[in-house]
Amino acid sequence: MKKGQEYKGIIERMVFPNKGIVHIEDKDVVVKNGIIGQTVNFRINKIRKGKCEGQLLEVVEKSLIELDKPTCEHFGICGGCTYQNLAYPVQAKLKENQVRDLLEPVLAQAGKDFDVLFEGVKDSPRELEYRNKMEFSFGDTYKDGPLALGMHKRGSFYDIVNVENCRIVDEDYRRILVCVQKFFEEKGISFYHKLRHEGYLRHLLVRKAVKTEEILIALVTSTQTDDFDEEAVLQEFKNRVLELPFDGTVAGILHIKNDSLADVVQSDETDILYGQDYFYEELLGLKFKITPFSFFQTNSLGAEVLYATAREFIGEAIGNTGEKKSTVFDLYSGTGTIAQMLSPVANKVIGVEIVEEAVEAAKENAALNGLVNCEFIAGDVLKVIDNIEEKPDFIVLDPPRDGIHPKALEKIIKYGVDKMLYISCKPTSLARDLEVLQARGYEVKRLCCVDMFPFTANIETVCLLSRKP
Repeated sequence: MKKGQEYKGIIERMVFPNKGIVHIEDKDVVVKNGIIGQTVNFRINKIRKGKCEGQLLEVVEKSLIELDKPTCEHFGICGGCTYQNLAYPVQAKLKENQVRDLLEPVLAQAGKDFDVLFEGVKDSPRELEYRNKMEFSFGDTYKDGPLALGMHKRGSFYDIVNVENCRIVDEDYRRILVCVQKFFEEKGISFYHKLRHEGYLRHLLVRKAVKTEEILIALVTSTQTDDFDEEAVLQEFKNRVLELPFDGTVAGILHIKNDSLADVVQSDETDILYGQDYFYEELLGLKFKITPFSFFQTNSLGAEVLYATAREFIGEAIGNTGEKKSTVFDLYSGTGTIAQMLSPVANKVIGVEIVEEAVEAAKENAALNGLVNCEFIAGDVLKVIDNIEEKPDFIVLDPPRDGIHPKALEKIIKYGVDKMLYISCKPTSLARDLEVLQARGYEVKRLCCVDMFPFTANIETVCLLSRKP
């Protein structure tokens, strides 16, 4: 087997997140973006330390579990979704099996039965049009082609696909997307070329609350404006957007200036073109103020399922007696959503989050909801917990995708709390951290998945842990 060789084979199994496994010449080859049961043509593009990866070239025969026609017309070209060619129940089962493959052997090490502990996958309340945030990119669909605004082409860092009929967002997103793309195409204004670091248009950020239906729109550009009147163009851009027949209400239109060389959405300076630079969303009776860069779960209704599940697990762990005796640490707390949910059943909740803007938002949201027993600290969990005088009775862990830093995990374990709740957005990271937690005296008591990301390969896992006597 050599790099560059082409093969034909059947995807025999799948591993998280979207890796199909084809067995060829006594070797397992990872072919991304395939579906179990498909017959595919692929090219070997990487051989390293005995492991092989192949690039999917063509699906020769469909899998029996595939739909006759994908749910979204952009599927296969757009790199945003993974499973638009599967019915929703099939997606959920596929993700469940991948979580099982990762966690079952880890639990078995501790003498635990996955099937006894696992409480299934809770579906997203909406299969389609569920996202409350999208970052669209400006570019071209091919080199020197017409202006495009949408998602990255599957497997490409440079090419952009127009996704005017994207199915994971609602009609307001689609209206905005088409309007903005046509407007700047008419103006003939260039997009920002990642290699040359030249051009103006970079991203379009759109956020919309499900409960309040408020919309925040942000145009992200460089400061390269030598060949046009920026002020006049932005004024016309704002007016064009406001003419759209929205189902929701526009809370604000922003212009974000970003001269970073990296292909990220960030702000060097933000100007308000219309309205305000925030909007409000509601979850489980709580109100949250959201700014352009606030961390907030991208599926609002799914977040209610996730946090209701977490609240149920936590309620069982610390009791629902009405006696507020517990001090709870909410580590990796984001904008403090979980901390605020725990406020009614705890004496004090301390949230720790490395993103300062998220911490400020958490403080503001707690005040907005009239919660006085929540404290939020900005900093790295690894360093901050050394300086907190209080000792926790219960710990909530909701780390980023890569999981918990090993040194931070050791410090967390040393608190010796009886119970913890771990919310994971990446089951591979959870599996790794569970091995450590089990080795240090904790055991899994309850386990559940919540599908926050239909048609993608990602899933959340909620895990309640208890310290062995």
